[in-house]
Amino acid sequence: MNEKLVIGRVIETGSWVHKLDARGKIIGMLFYVAVILMSRTWPDMALLALFSVTVMASTRIPLKYFLKAAKPLRYLMLFIFIVQLLSVKEGAVWLSLGSLNLYEGGLRLGAFSVIRMFFLITFTALLTFTTTPGKLNQGLEGILAPFKKLGLSPDRITLMISIALRFIPTILEEAQTIMKAQASRGADLQELPLKEKGRLLVSLLVPVIAGAFRRAQDLVYSMEARGFRMDAPRSRYHTPKWGGTDTVFICLFVGIGIAVALL
Repeated sequence: MNEKLVIGRVIETGSWVHKLDARGKIIGMLFYVAVILMSRTWPDMALLALFSVTVMASTRIPLKYFLKAAKPLRYLMLFIFIVQLLSVKEGAVWLSLGSLNLYEGGLRLGAFSVIRMFFLITFTALLTFTTTPGKLNQGLEGILAPFKKLGLSPDRITLMISIALRFIPTILEEAQTIMKAQASRGADLQELPLKEKGRLLVSLLVPVIAGAFRRAQDLVYSMEARGFRMDAPRSRYHTPKWGGTDTVFICLFVGIGIAVALL
């Protein structure tokens, strides 16, 4: 199961994107989200697609990994498309099915919603593919540092995010172990009808959640045994350095934002 989950993995290729400061990549992703929300026409989408594929190809990571990142959410994207198609009644009638009329506006907005979500997932996967969790935490900590004056604790926020990311493969591994144990007792998920599959998956929730709490408790004991204290001063193994390439990277996103706004 966790072999199919590529989001959150680091794929090292030594490209120029891998060498960028994590703060630059996080800021770039925020600009990218803004550009996605600004894109409302087909030329906008085409320009965004060209930009996204170019940047993803420059990482030297095969594009199939970016596509795999979006695969787990394909049914959610289909659901969003159907909801938009059925609920929006703008423009001319595109298709009539008895008393049900489907409009061009619904088709267009449904397609835009799916494309936006697809770009968002595939492109933001670039952040985790090219940045180790440690550097990602440092980058997020650096961006949130000015908010200390408002009472926010960057250490606390980054610790929660890093633990949440670390627990995703752990929980999947736990679920896989329980499923294998049930399969050895004759309850193989692959061979069961859909209704039984649903019941079996629901029955997995209790042991998986109990296992997650147990691991979280072990983690707390381990951190306390090592003298971990929140917001305590710490030394850094890797010191982030902002360079000219990071500025160029940010400028690329600003440039695509301006281009989309002018189209």
